[in-house]
Amino acid sequence: MSPSDGAASAGPDGQAIAAATNGTDNGQAPARIGPHPGFISSSNQYSAEIKLRRMLKDNGCDPAREDTYRLQGVQLIDNVREHLLLPVRTFDTACTYYHKFRLNFRDSEYNYQDAALASLFVACKVEDTIKKSRDILAAAYNVKNPDKPAAPDDKVFESPGKVIIGLERLILETIGFDFRTRYPQKLLVKVVRSILGKSAAGSRAFFATAYAMCIDMYKTFVPIKRTTLSMVMAVVELTARLRGEHLDRVRQFADRRRQYSREAVMETMLDLLDLYVQHHKATKIGALFDLNTFIDVKIRLNADLDEAASPRYLFHCSRCEVADANPLTSIGPGAPASADPTAPSAVWPPDAAIRRTARGQDGTMRFVFDPEAADKEQVKAGEYFRDEYEEYEVEVEEAIPLQQERESGGGGGRGGGGGYRGSYRDRGDHRRGGPYGGYRGDGRHHWGRGRYH
Repeated sequence: MSPSDGAASAGPDGQAIAAATNGTDNGQAPARIGPHPGFISSSNQYSAEIKLRRMLKDNGCDPAREDTYRLQGVQLIDNVREHLLLPVRTFDTACTYYHKFRLNFRDSEYNYQDAALASLFVACKVEDTIKKSRDILAAAYNVKNPDKPAAPDDKVFESPGKVIIGLERLILETIGFDFRTRYPQKLLVKVVRSILGKSAAGSRAFFATAYAMCIDMYKTFVPIKRTTLSMVMAVVELTARLRGEHLDRVRQFADRRRQYSREAVMETMLDLLDLYVQHHKATKIGALFDLNTFIDVKIRLNADLDEAASPRYLFHCSRCEVADANPLTSIGPGAPASADPTAPSAVWPPDAAIRRTARGQDGTMRFVFDPEAADKEQVKAGEYFRDEYEEYEVEVEEAIPLQQERESGGGGGRGGGGGYRGSYRDRGDHRRGGPYGGYRGDGRHHWGRGRYH
């Protein structure tokens, strides 16, 4: 260590260290700024309805086109899954990834069929039912063209295979490398058996209807909004209402569950009924019941909501829904860098905005599974990157020139008889919208704001 370094580090009260940090007047270079703190992304298992709507609005999605792509993408996943004889848990995981991916990317940036197949490709790895990308592409092609089947090693699948592998990375970033998903079918078997028993008359038909409805549920956003028990109880109760049987047993079973949420179940049932009423022919249950049956059940549920004065959606905010769209920043090297990487993002919702813009930044994107640990780290790092401002006023006396005093009639600037009679726009009064600061009439000018670190 040189003598100068030792003197700097031994200064009283750390004055030399502070001077070296802020840049001193003795010619020393300012202290080097440390590395970029990076960006943190935490997975979010559940999302409210208002957040989903805002994300779709910020992406500029057309509601009719969004419904069509969502239904067709889930149906494609189901068809390929049945063709490859994959378990239903792979279907659940693939649909969950597909919904989350579409909420974070615009429809114009990808093909919904590629996104659906890429989601199934990732789900096969997660659920340990590994399939190659060529196998999934060949299955999708054979489902669409059963008369002219193609082998997985056909050269026609080379280019689409590269697209799926490229989308795989984006899907992993979208879910934050958090592979947790929910499988309501497993719990559905236990709940139906607990309510009806093993040998109850009509239990097989009841379970078959509930199981088909559980598959249709993944054509909505319910799987990324509700817990497993809420989804299962909503499916069981809606099945009982449609079939007109065992409704009292279902209510008795629900009353014995402490974690049962009536509001969440009501929202889930109404979401399913919206699917069946608006897209009657695109579901498995739509062919089993008449359209009027779904409408009647929906009317009764809405009447129950009105009687209980309960909202249609949980955690709903009317102001957020009607707010103007705030488009997400596009991905690319030219993405604008944020002035303060630790400050909360101005784009709502923040997690999607960070995920879209961080790829064009200098910082590193890190994925943290514990949201509390991520918040603590952001607060700790923000202490070193926060800029503080203080506003102050400085009044400076300025003599009025003799020529100006004569032109004004000798009254000076304090309201003399021949004082300035122009409008406030001419004299630049900042208090009334003037662009050049405030002329106070006594020869004083108003100065601006200062900044310190």
